[in-house]
Parts: sequence; C-alpha cells; structure tokens
Amino acid sequence: MKDLTIRRLRPSDAEALYRILSDRQVMRYLEPPYDRLQTEQFLREAGLAEPPLVYGTEEDGRLLGYVIYHAYDPDSMELGWVLSPDCWGKGYASRLTDRLVELAHRAGKTAVIECVPEQTVTRYIAEKKGFAYVGRTGGLEVYRLPPNE
Repeated sequence: MKDLTIRRLRPSDAEALYRILSDRQVMRYLEPPYDRLQTEQFLREAGLAEPPLVYGTEEDGRLLGYVIYHAYDPDSMELGWVLSPDCWGKGYASRLTDRLVELAHRAGKTAVIECVPEQTVTRYIAEKKGFAYVGRTGGLEVYRLPPNE
C-alpha cells in the first residue's frame, strides 16, 4: 500500500473538503451535509486553527479526508477520521488509527475515540486496535486505549 500523509490543512483544500463534507453518506452520523460556506468555516475554525483540531490526509497528492487529532483531556488525544467514500473498506481508517495512536504515544498520551452508537465500523476499528469501551458522554460512545497499548 502507498504511504498516507497526515498534514496541516491549507486554504487550497477547501474544494476537495467540500466534496467530502457535502456527501450525505460521509455526514450520515456527524451532521447534516455542509454547504460551501460551512465547509470554509470548518476549515478555518478546525483545520487552520492554532493548534489545529483536524489535519488533512492524502495519498499521492489527493486529499482523502481529514483526521481528528487534538487534546481530549490532560492525558489523552482524541482521534478519528472522516474519509471520502471511495476510501471506505480499503484499510485507510485502520492505518490512520495506527499512525495517530503512535503520535499520541510519542507525546506521552493515550488515545480516545468517540462515535455515535450506530457507527459500527468505528466501533469495530476501536475494539480491533485494543480500545476499551468506557461509557457514553453526550450520546457518544467513548473508547479509550489503555496506557502503553
């Protein structure tokens, strides 16, 4: 498999990001699909923020989506992914999870994944990667990776 790049989002990513965030399948468990204005606001407030809350992920110069990587609490980083549907079922989320867990561990943190109960694929990946279900917060299921996993 080709190497995935995790990088800072750029203003020039707005169009590719819009194609992803305006897709009903992609946004099914998140929010209603975004229009261009909402996409640009998300890019400014989450991707171009200091520090960013999300980062772009690409392969061969093509933006595949974004990853969530930011402080969850003093000891943990929240991680996740939002990918274009043509990336689904190809192992991208699993590979990105491994990379983000590695980043968290290098920062001396553990990792947390949140998802709505209906996100069965996210739950599956979390459990496969050793995350343990710890309960619900605000309607979201919370999975935490034990330290040094």
